[in-house]
Amino acid sequence: MTKKVLICGATGFIGRNLLERFSSSPDYQVLAVYNKKKPILGFDNVEWIKADLRNPEDVTRALSGVDIILQFAATTSGAKDITNKPYIHVTDNAVMNSYIFREAFEQGVEHVIFPSCTVMYQPSETALREGDFDGDEEIFSRYFGVGNTKVYLEKMCNFFSRISDTKFTALRHSNIYGPYDKYDLEKSHVFGATVTKAMWSDKKLTVWGTGEEKRDFLHVRDLVDFVQLAVEKQQSGYELFNVGCGKAVSVRDLVKTIIELSGRNLEIEHDTTKPTIKTSLFLDCSKAEKRLGWKPKISLRDGITDTIAWYRKNIL
Repeated sequence: MTKKVLICGATGFIGRNLLERFSSSPDYQVLAVYNKKKPILGFDNVEWIKADLRNPEDVTRALSGVDIILQFAATTSGAKDITNKPYIHVTDNAVMNSYIFREAFEQGVEHVIFPSCTVMYQPSETALREGDFDGDEEIFSRYFGVGNTKVYLEKMCNFFSRISDTKFTALRHSNIYGPYDKYDLEKSHVFGATVTKAMWSDKKLTVWGTGEEKRDFLHVRDLVDFVQLAVEKQQSGYELFNVGCGKAVSVRDLVKTIIELSGRNLEIEHDTTKPTIKTSLFLDCSKAEKRLGWKPKISLRDGITDTIAWYRKNIL
């Protein structure tokens, strides 16, 4: 039986990749939410719905009759905004998700997938499991607002799963990269910003900070694989999963590899006056492998090569 899937944030980075995957499957009828950005051309079998998900009436209309919600609409940006305007990640995301979760409960939606993040974790030199988060510990100061908002929304997923038959999946994903990412230097994360700099810099590539901090990088197709497996295989009412590559890579090493695979001859310089977030962590994703049979397939080098090829074809 065909399932009706609503993709919120379908014009964004992860949403666009989900759109391509689910709209190509005969098992799903796809509805896609857009707001400020126009619908994407070329998806003739997709029903587009204009909705501001901060408006409860729009949420009610968008969710009408759907079986599965992939809730990837969010206010997001990079280190500059997290440092200078941390409040922008709090209000809109708390409001829209609260309305969506409540309406999913009211309408008896079968399954909701919600992307949390990893910013609530303490910096660590060992791989972190889902249970390693301790709510009694202070979240890193730069992430205090967004981290506590994500924890609240995970709890709301759990809450609504307990009072209804709607299943909820919350995924703490690591740094996602790949096709359709943000490559605007003002708004992108470190991966997208570095690719843009590698493509356009003349002789020198400037890195914000010292580059010592480490991140877990996951290709967006591996994330999409996880979402599809969660939709198909999750049996319990609520699950919280880490979703990452499971390896710690320093920003310095990431930059060197991107320069190498881009074929550019660039010198690296560091600007320590620019905003940077000096934390390091990576994920233990054994729960996702045990429960869903998921593990990442794309190595970082292969993912970088794939992303650079996409960038050259679509942006240069």
